[in-house]
Amino acid sequence: MDTLNSKSSRRKPLIVFVIVTSIVLLFAALVMVMPKGFKATHEEIGTGKPAIVFVYDPGLAVSNSQTEQMNEARDYLGEQVYFLIARMGTPEGDKLIATYRADSAELLLFDPAGSLIKRDFAMKTAGQLVQWVPL
Repeated sequence: MDTLNSKSSRRKPLIVFVIVTSIVLLFAALVMVMPKGFKATHEEIGTGKPAIVFVYDPGLAVSNSQTEQMNEARDYLGEQVYFLIARMGTPEGDKLIATYRADSAELLLFDPAGSLIKRDFAMKTAGQLVQWVPL
C-alpha cells in the first residue's frame, strides 16, 4: 500500500509542473498574437517620418476593425511611419481632434514635417493604408 501512495505522490509534482508549463506557454502564445498598442500621444508628428493618426471612438465597432488593419500595415511598413490614435474623450485626443477639426473614425495623414496632407474616413484596409502613405 505504501508503494502505491509513494508512486502517486511522485507523480503529483510532475503533473503540476506540466500543467503550469502549459499555462505559461499558452499565455505567451496569446501575448504574441495580440495586436500591439498604439500611442495616444502625438509628439512624434513632425519629427521626420509620416504619421497616420486614427480618431478612435470606443463607441464605434469600426474603430476596432480599423486598428486591426493599422496593425497589419505597421507590420509591413515597420519603422517608416508612426501609427498613432487620437482617443475621443481624452485630453490629448480631444486637443488633436479640435485642432484639425477631425471626426470620429477619421484617419489623418501627416507628412514628415508635420503638415496634414490627407484625411479620410475609416475603413481602410492594410493595403490601402500602405498605398496611402507617400514614402
